[in-house]
Amino acid sequence: MKILYGLGNPGKRYALTRHNIGFMVVDRLCLKWGISLTSESAGVVYGKGQIDRVAVMAAKPYTYMNLCGTPLQSLHVRPEDLIVIHDDIDIEFGRIRIRQRGSAGGHRGVDSIINALESEDFIRIRCGIGRPLQGCETQDFVLGEFTKAEVATVSSELDSAIDAVSICLGQGVDKAMNVFNRRHSNNNST
Repeated sequence: MKILYGLGNPGKRYALTRHNIGFMVVDRLCLKWGISLTSESAGVVYGKGQIDRVAVMAAKPYTYMNLCGTPLQSLHVRPEDLIVIHDDIDIEFGRIRIRQRGSAGGHRGVDSIINALESEDFIRIRCGIGRPLQGCETQDFVLGEFTKAEVATVSSELDSAIDAVSICLGQGVDKAMNVFNRRHSNNNST
């Protein structure tokens, strides 16, 4: 079973913030594929279902971002079965990129997962939120809500992330990287 793990912070205060885009992807993915997040276990809410005939568990931690790796230990997750969906300030807003393995790149949630699993070998679907404007602290930016002007772009980005999950599951991570990482590069060159 593949684990689709969206990162974010619990509570209404953070629901529409940039840091919670991983939660947003999982919520929309569950709506699309009829998966109910009704089960709970040691700091995580999850639901099981199928996406394109692949058994999946969609999950969101109910710990804060810097502790989101801890619930994965209770689920006995193998790194090769994990797809983590999270925000990334180093990617242009509205774009996604896929990474098969590697360091946390400064993301505390990903760092927590690496420490909990003792491995960097899991897939990441990185949702670009862009960088803060000069004078805005990074923490304030990632914990800030998307503006009304950004809502349409966020919606499109969520759909792209769901497509990336489907391709990873059905055709493999290399195919997904070729589709989405190349698309990102091509858009920057025009």
